Amino acid sequence: MDPDRTMIKLYGIANCDTVKKARRWLDEHGVAYQFHDFKKLGVPEDRLEHWLAAVGAERLLNRQGTTWRRLDAAAQARALDAAGARALMLAQPSVIRRPVVEAGARVLVGFDESAYASLTR
Repeated sequence: MDPDRTMIKLYGIANCDTVKKARRWLDEHGVAYQFHDFKKLGVPEDRLEHWLAAVGAERLLNRQGTTWRRLDAAAQARALDAAGARALMLAQPSVIRRPVVEAGARVLVGFDESAYASLTR
């Protein structure tokens, strides 16, 4: 990796299939990164604020996942505004769409091979 290139940080949950796919892709393409496991280390509030500013709660909140579907209607309703979504993501990191990748000022959410390919340029 070019020493001038910013270190990539990948956030997620180690046993998440999409996170595994992203990590495998990065490893196969020789892209150095640090991994931050939400289950073990929690969600850093300052990083969550950055992600929300960069991509918005609508993109970051995973409404298709098991954790979301298990929430009662009242909890889902509270997450409809930005403050409620933020509180839910801090309390239950599994509702964050994964992985979240920080590469300098860029924030990628989910795994998209073409977006990841841009990290190697």
